[in-house]
Amino acid sequence: MDVLRALTLNIWNRQGPWDRRKPLIQAGLRDLAPDVAGLQEVLAFGGASQADELVAGLGWHVHYGAAWPIGGGLTYGNAIVSRWPIVERDVLPLPSPPAHDPRTVAYAVLDAPCGRVPVFCTHLTFQLHLSDERCAQVRALADHVAARAPVDGFPPILLGDFNAEPGSDEMRFLRGLTPMGGRSVYFADAWEATAAREPGAGPGFTYDRRNPYALRSREPSRRIDYVYVRGPDRSLRGEPLSCCVVLDEPVDGVWPSDHFGVLAEIQASKRPHDPY
Repeated sequence: MDVLRALTLNIWNRQGPWDRRKPLIQAGLRDLAPDVAGLQEVLAFGGASQADELVAGLGWHVHYGAAWPIGGGLTYGNAIVSRWPIVERDVLPLPSPPAHDPRTVAYAVLDAPCGRVPVFCTHLTFQLHLSDERCAQVRALADHVAARAPVDGFPPILLGDFNAEPGSDEMRFLRGLTPMGGRSVYFADAWEATAAREPGAGPGFTYDRRNPYALRSREPSRRIDYVYVRGPDRSLRGEPLSCCVVLDEPVDGVWPSDHFGVLAEIQASKRPHDPY
């Protein structure tokens, strides 16, 4: 296995025409053929989640992590779906502002042909003015990654709707451009490392006002959904090879979600460095 394909998508829970949106997301998962996908805004009730619905019949493995207990047994959270077995799983806390929705990280380790792959999927606080809360959340996320994914293992993959633009302090922190609390980290942004460097590359918006489901919030178009990877390592595993925005067109007037997805290809096998 030389390349690992990772997808992130906020599925917009059951809002809008879910019965018509669901088959579009299912077709995307089937046709895009990711090895792993991180899904946000997933609802679950009675032990079954929307992630289970979406991969029914594919033979994939599901880890759902609740973030917000809505009531009556209904929860809202994140899910990791994988074509490879999940051998470790957890739900990790994030600091959440009082009186706002709580946030967590779904964590899973995949038993993939390239080795044990740690994956983290999250959805940060969405209010535009709460950058300080998202800064606290990405610091906690970085702590979770450091604790669960040692540097001698496969580079961890971070998937999610971070509700923050690339130039924000919280995203600059993840890319190693802004220290916080006297510390810094580095994760490669798969879009910036690949697609954004192509001639004529667009902004890569994933929450776009041309999508009427997004337009209804009257928020600006922006790139807020990411595939990050802590790589490449010394064997060049974890290098982003390509990245693209997906599930970004309607079918018969129906859009898959209010967000577009992001699909990245990541170097999975060890390889020698290029000669000088």
